[in-house]
Amino acid sequence: MTNVLRTTVLLAALTALFLVIGGAIGGNQGLFVAFIFALLMNFASYWFSDKIVLSMYRAREVSLQEAPDLYRLVQRLAQRAGIPMPRVYIIPSDAPNAFATGRNPQHGAVAVTEGILRMLDTDELAGVLAHELGHIRNRDTLIMTVAATLAGAITMLAHMAQWGAIFGFGRRDDEDSGGGMLGLLFMAILAPIAATLIQLAISRSREYFADSTGAAVAGSPSGLARALEKLHYASQRLPMDANPATAHLFIVNPLTGGALVNLFSTHPPIEERIRRLRRL
Repeated sequence: MTNVLRTTVLLAALTALFLVIGGAIGGNQGLFVAFIFALLMNFASYWFSDKIVLSMYRAREVSLQEAPDLYRLVQRLAQRAGIPMPRVYIIPSDAPNAFATGRNPQHGAVAVTEGILRMLDTDELAGVLAHELGHIRNRDTLIMTVAATLAGAITMLAHMAQWGAIFGFGRRDDEDSGGGMLGLLFMAILAPIAATLIQLAISRSREYFADSTGAAVAGSPSGLARALEKLHYASQRLPMDANPATAHLFIVNPLTGGALVNLFSTHPPIEERIRRLRRL
C-alpha cells in the first residue's frame, strides 16, 4: 500500500506542477492545447508501444513447442498471478535482462534475453518472470503512460514559457509581485527537470511494487533476490545495447553510469531492492 500511496502522491505532484506552470504562462488555452497534444502522443505510444519495443530488440515470439520450459513457467506463473497468458518472446542478446510490455493484462507480453536463460536457475528465472507479470497485473504501462503524458505536457508548457519570456509574451500581471519574465524563464528551465525527476520516482516506486508482487506470485522472494544480484553484476560487465527511452522497461537498468546518472535512473538501487525482498 505504501508504494501505491507514493505513486498517487507523485502523480498528484506532476498534476500540480502542470497546473502551476500553466497558470504562470497565463492561458487556459495554451494549457489545454499542450495537454491534448501530449495526451495524443502518449496515447499512440501506449497503444503501439509493445509492437515498437519488441521489434526494436528483434524479439521473437515463441510457442510451447519452441520453448517448452520457458512457456510452461510463464503459464504457471500467469495462472498464479490471475492474469491471461501473455505472449512470450526471446531477445537475441547475451546481456541478461527481461521486460514486460502490453497496454493491459489482455495484451501482455514478456520478453527475456538468451543471456538470462543461460545464467539463471529455475527459481531465479521464476522470480524474474513473476516480477514482469507483476508489472502486467499492476497495469504499470498505463500508470507510466499517465506520468509520461503529464511530464510531456509540462515540458511543452515550459518551452512555451521559455519563448514567451524571451520574446515578451505571456502574463505580465505577476511582475509587480516579483514575478515577471525572469521568473517565467526560471520556471521554464526548472519545470521539465522537476517533471522528469518525479516521473523517474514513479518508475522506481513501481519497480518496488513489482518486486513485492513478483515475490508473492513466485511463492518466495529468495529467487528474485538472487536473480537481481546476479543480473546487477552481469549488467555491469555486459551492458545491453538499449535505447535510453526504453530503459525503464527492463528488470535491471541495461545502461551503466555514475552517481549523476543514478539520480536520473529509472530503477531504484539494486541493494535496496534486494534488502526489501530479503526482509519479506
